[in-house]
Amino acid sequence: MLAATLFSHGHLHNHDEIEIMIPSIYSLYGICIITLILVFLGVYGASKKKKWALIVFVVGMILGSLVLIAVGIGGLARRSQEDENLKVHYLEMLPLSNASQSNIDALRFLQTELQCCGLDQGYLDWGYNIPESCLCTNKSTNPCVAAPANSSIFELKVDERHVLIYKEPCLPYMVAHVMVFLDTTMGILLGVILLWVLSVVLGIVLLCQMSKKEDVPVVVYSQQAKAGNYSPLANIVEHT
Repeated sequence: MLAATLFSHGHLHNHDEIEIMIPSIYSLYGICIITLILVFLGVYGASKKKKWALIVFVVGMILGSLVLIAVGIGGLARRSQEDENLKVHYLEMLPLSNASQSNIDALRFLQTELQCCGLDQGYLDWGYNIPESCLCTNKSTNPCVAAPANSSIFELKVDERHVLIYKEPCLPYMVAHVMVFLDTTMGILLGVILLWVLSVVLGIVLLCQMSKKEDVPVVVYSQQAKAGNYSPLANIVEHT
């Protein structure tokens, strides 16, 4: 978790929206530091057999597990709404003629990577100025159509061959990729929760073992106990 947070902070350091994401990054730093402190306490308590350290470890991990479980349940509950929220968010870029340059550059990059064109209605979203990122290549796997004659990209026509551009819009692909990322994140969160619950179980087992009293046999003295049949060593030496 700490490594992922450090990598994300470094990757987004020069990003335009870093100011918006700073609170989330600092929250992740806090979670990582608290987790490391709990882990050190757990290791110390297990190795030195200190109950107080194990109790703090178990209680902290239980609280952390409950928080992560609540976050996971909330994420699963909102998953169905995220699809629509993403569509509304991306459709705010329309019309593309009024979109910011950063959004235009990002969309052009996605068109090349996802083999699509436009957002909602395909190449029609671009109007006359269809970018070259909509052009189909020899390695294209998505369906292509002939570019309209009343578009700027039609000027790239060579001989009598049609200029082919991607037929499908990018919005479904963009939403699908974001949902895959969210599902992957939820899977990682579930794995972390299982590890934390396992740590809690192990901590409780250690506490039970430390609290368990060892059975010491009771020694009873009896006056009627018979003396053992022992021969003094001195007598044995004299006989030899």
